Amino acid sequence: MDWLFMHMPIAGVDIFWPGLVLIGFAVGVIGGFFGMGGAWMVTPGLNILGFPMAFAIGTDIAHIAGKSMISTMRHSKFGNVDYRLGFIMLIGTMAGIEVGAQGIMALERIGRVGPVVRWVYVIFLGLISFMVFYDYIKAVRSRTKSDDPSHTGATGGINWAPTLHKIKIPPMVHFRVANIHCSAWLPISISFLTGVLAGFLGVGGGVLRMPALIYFIGAPTHVAVGTDLFEVMISGLYGAFTYSLKGRIELVAVFVMLCGAAIGAQIGTVATKYAQGYGIRLLFGCAVLTCMISIVCKQYGANAAATVLILGAISVICIYIMAIMFRGAANELREKKMGSSGAKA
Repeated sequence: MDWLFMHMPIAGVDIFWPGLVLIGFAVGVIGGFFGMGGAWMVTPGLNILGFPMAFAIGTDIAHIAGKSMISTMRHSKFGNVDYRLGFIMLIGTMAGIEVGAQGIMALERIGRVGPVVRWVYVIFLGLISFMVFYDYIKAVRSRTKSDDPSHTGATGGINWAPTLHKIKIPPMVHFRVANIHCSAWLPISISFLTGVLAGFLGVGGGVLRMPALIYFIGAPTHVAVGTDLFEVMISGLYGAFTYSLKGRIELVAVFVMLCGAAIGAQIGTVATKYAQGYGIRLLFGCAVLTCMISIVCKQYGANAAATVLILGAISVICIYIMAIMFRGAANELREKKMGSSGAKA
């Protein structure tokens, strides 16, 4: 069975290459669907396969940059990427990442970086998952009330963007794809805060930025996913460059994973076409909640439970997203056939 193992020349280890393909495929599917880079999934997976942690992180960043590039191009074809919004947010993101990184350096000097980062991560993931689930429940209740003729209120869940759009500090910018007109300082400020958290927590920021685009800036879910992937791509390329200078990227593994990601990203991106906006958010909340629980397990030394939880969640969510795509494509094909037969009649 030696043919199932591939030697990694830079890291100096032999790796089960089908595992690399599967990781790349799963992250491609999930990243293309949610707009998340997937660092919380890939790094532990690579470490389990046998990569030293430094190589796992560096290789993960390079792979996420490549995968996000594939997903961004696909979302761009669907009109889901607001490039003007993405470029403006990059200003705040880059500055925020640097501030967050400096905070990590300060904690490292006093020897408290590990526990503090984990608990901050848990708190923010908990808040995000609560916000997503609360939003979903509120939207469902509002929709139920709207079916009652006596109810005249608007439907929807959490909606803080209109209040923030009242801030009229110039320059005012119109984002055509997202259909938003607001002060440029709003996306810059939001991206700065998410960038600080991204730099502090050591993640690409997609798990934080995607809900921020929806709830604070007011972007539609599909545009939030596509625009977030564009930012993940840029920040991932920057991270890949810095890690390559440190010699901590295994390019062979990156290319193997991208073979799986090239297919998975197409599936995840197309699945967003057939999923309802709140369906995407609900599934996203489940992924975030699972990640939070796995970090708590790791904090208390239950590494095996954390690993099983993350990999199990990846498998279940990936299968569910593929089911959404295949079911939606089948329904679309059936409707086209019915339409063509009706036209002939």
